[in-house]
Amino acid sequence: EVQLVESGGGSVQAGGSLRLSCTASGFTFDDFDMGWYRQAPGNECELVSTIRSDGSTYYADSVKGRFTISKDNAKNTLYLQMNSLKPEDTAVHYCAADGPWSPRGNCRDSELGYWGQGTQVTVSS
Repeated sequence: EVQLVESGGGSVQAGGSLRLSCTASGFTFDDFDMGWYRQAPGNECELVSTIRSDGSTYYADSVKGRFTISKDNAKNTLYLQMNSLKPEDTAVHYCAADGPWSPRGNCRDSELGYWGQGTQVTVSS
C-alpha cells in the first residue's frame, strides 16, 4: 500500500533550523507531484511547498526564502529544509503525494492525495 512517513520534526528556538524528511513507498515516486502541508491548532490545512515531477517548485509567501523543498528519487524521499524558523511556523507538518492546491479543513481529511501521519514542528521565541 501507499505509505508516507515523515520524520525530522522537533522543538527549536526562533531562528533555528530543521530538516523534515518524508519516505515514500507503494507508488512510483518519480512520477508524482509531492508537497509539504502544515496545520496549526484551530487552523485549516495550509500548503507550504510543492515539487513537481519535473522538478519545478512552489513556496507559500510566508516561507519563501527560508524553506527549500527537494527530493531524492533514488531514495523515494522528500525533504523540507527549514531555516530561520519563526514561532508562526509551529504546526504539524505533513507530506502528501498529489495533494490539493487549495486545501481546506484538516489536511488528512482531504479527498485528494496520499498523506503521511505528520511530524510536529514547534518553534519557541
